[in-house]
Amino acid sequence: MKTRLIAGAVAVVVSFTAGAGTAAGWWDKPQPPKPGTVVPALPAGQANPMIASGVGIGANTAVYKTSGIGPSALNTGAPAGSEASYVDTVVFPGGTLPAGVTITEAQGINVLRRIGENLQAAGLSYADVYTMRVFLQNPAGAATADFAGWNRAYRQYFANTDLTTGAYVPVPLGTAAPAKPFVVNKSRPSRFALEIENLPVAGWLVEVEVDAAYPKR
Repeated sequence: MKTRLIAGAVAVVVSFTAGAGTAAGWWDKPQPPKPGTVVPALPAGQANPMIASGVGIGANTAVYKTSGIGPSALNTGAPAGSEASYVDTVVFPGGTLPAGVTITEAQGINVLRRIGENLQAAGLSYADVYTMRVFLQNPAGAATADFAGWNRAYRQYFANTDLTTGAYVPVPLGTAAPAKPFVVNKSRPSRFALEIENLPVAGWLVEVEVDAAYPKR
């Protein structure tokens, strides 16, 4: 898989990880997180940050790592191998996308639903994810990958609660008014997102892999 780093991809990653310091926590102290725990380093002063700037993993923490997962070809009404064939028809009946929902956003939702199934089979959930790696390909005819569409899909499943109040933060689907996210989840994994030239399956625009930690029993 040939990787092509571009300014847009770097800007997205940097804009979410850089900040004016981090909130006080384990990283300000000489000792690591307690055994069996995972502690994110979150940007200071933000009630709803998108990602962690890093993650501390305590000793003897049982972890699970997925393979790279792409969207499933669920839209049988679209040509096989087309971008539209990877729209999840459970979420978007008939493969029809609502106003403003991009094909990358739709495929991102598909991928994250598959991630959820993968985690569930391993006895885990979205809340247990602490690191995520994202690979995006340009939609047909587009000059760059659709980072904005991917981030809307991401917020439907991750980083959608107010850290101060604990309440969920409404998330837009396409250009619709923000509404309750598909899965309310306070987890904010560390993350990178890269634009690459080609993903391994024709029609894929998104591939994701995650690391998750088994909760301490």
